Amino acid sequence: MASSHGDAAGARRRVSVLLKQEGGSLPDRDVIFFGGKGGVGKTTLACAYALGAAERHLKTLLVSTDPAHSTGDMLETSLTDEPLEVVPNLWALEIDPAREADRYIDDVKRRLVESTAPRLMHEVERQIDIARVSPGAEEAALFDRFARILDEASGRYDRVVFDTAPTGHTIRLLSLPELMGAWISGLISRRRKVNVLARMWRNVAGAAAGDEPDRADPVLEALRKRKVRFEHARATLTDAARTAFVFVLIPERLPILETAKAVEVLAKYQVPVGGIVVNRVLPAESDGVFLKRRREREQQYLEEIERTFARFDIYRLPLRESDVVGIEALRTLLAELPASVRTDR
Repeated sequence: MASSHGDAAGARRRVSVLLKQEGGSLPDRDVIFFGGKGGVGKTTLACAYALGAAERHLKTLLVSTDPAHSTGDMLETSLTDEPLEVVPNLWALEIDPAREADRYIDDVKRRLVESTAPRLMHEVERQIDIARVSPGAEEAALFDRFARILDEASGRYDRVVFDTAPTGHTIRLLSLPELMGAWISGLISRRRKVNVLARMWRNVAGAAAGDEPDRADPVLEALRKRKVRFEHARATLTDAARTAFVFVLIPERLPILETAKAVEVLAKYQVPVGGIVVNRVLPAESDGVFLKRRREREQQYLEEIERTFARFDIYRLPLRESDVVGIEALRTLLAELPASVRTDR
């Protein structure tokens, strides 16, 4: 969880060791999200964090919600939408939003077949197929899977690490608990009214109505289960003792602006931010006229990051000579990460 700091008079310098458990490391929570603009290195950090947790003998589930699916590439493993043990104590999966939407729609159709009169099924299926291609269908299905993962992870894993889609997609996903909770409550209310009217009609028409006698409503039961699952997901997302969202950015203008907006949205939905990782900072030993000018410009952005995100812990990672790919490279990254220094305000 992000920590607040005193005023300038009480300021002090503190050394934070990234991804280590000593001192001021990244937050150690049951559920950790790594997010940011595309291409800033959030997959690398998510994989490294998850591997570090697994090597501390914590059963860890790494979940990619990014349609680009670079998590499997980073781990040099072919992942599916079911957990695969990559190394001891580390399982990983990649969620395909389009496939989740198809699965979600098929499940809805199956439940409606059990409770809808045959004469109405054609029209009901037509309306469902329209809903499948409507804006927000994939986000809703993805959130349903996300909520199920949180439910199923309880008692099975010690840590769940999310490698998220680029910022805009992730913000929409994390804003859904509140919106879908209200939507589900409305559906339950309307379904109950329909059931009351159906019972009244059967009482009046009797056998001539052609419907079966009272029975359990599978649609209503499914809605109730989803409502409980969404409430649990929202409770988890807003619990600073269990959850933290870590933003990854690079010292450039657009990632700073995008992250600042995202932080505001998460605050609106009470999702706790656990820190800011500034990736690919030019190392001091880099030389040449071009790099010198680049570093001078970068310093302005670093100072802007310190001002903009002053209330959060900020960590810096230097630009590396080569890409980080594979378990051994991630282990090397874990072992070589330097201390990052920030000025508390």
